[in-house]
Amino acid sequence: MAALRLALLALLGLLAACQDKQALLPNRANFTAAVDDYLAQRGHLCIGRYDWPVTLAPAQRAAQGADALQMALLESQGLVAGRDVPAGRAYALTAAGEKFFVQVPVVVATATQRVTHPADFCVARLERDRVFGWEAPQVMNGRSVSSVLFSYRVVDPAPWMRSPDARRAFPLVTRAIDNAGTLQLRLGIHLGPHGWVADELTD
Repeated sequence: MAALRLALLALLGLLAACQDKQALLPNRANFTAAVDDYLAQRGHLCIGRYDWPVTLAPAQRAAQGADALQMALLESQGLVAGRDVPAGRAYALTAAGEKFFVQVPVVVATATQRVTHPADFCVARLERDRVFGWEAPQVMNGRSVSSVLFSYRVVDPAPWMRSPDARRAFPLVTRAIDNAGTLQLRLGIHLGPHGWVADELTD
């Protein structure tokens, strides 16, 4: 019996090693898994409001620009509450609004800098629709890298996002929702110790 147990343990170890090696291969299954893992952790559709309260000067409110339209819409839905302050009008999240303020890191990268915000106001989640392809892996800065092109589905959008006022106030979010299944996104990935992962995530 002892010999049988040792043989089974050895077989399980061999199978685990084979599975680990399979996870390192640059193929559709592993790249799809990397996209799914990324979206499960960071796949939120957000409006780019990282800090609250938001204060608008009288001139901003009078101009009826994007900030004023968004705060008016959120206040009409009971998600923020405005009060007059010396600098203008400050809008703070209500208890209902706090439910949309997701405490998940948001990475904003430009050509000159990379900033990580701890949270954002989000109105839906994204899931993978299709993986269309990927770049051939290459070595950069000592690690294998690639990028995956995929489309997405929108899951559980906020009900108030269907209103004409919300669509006007949040045109980028509206575009993302309307183009689900057709708009393609590109995700940077790299090979970690246990397989392929999104660049924004730790190994």
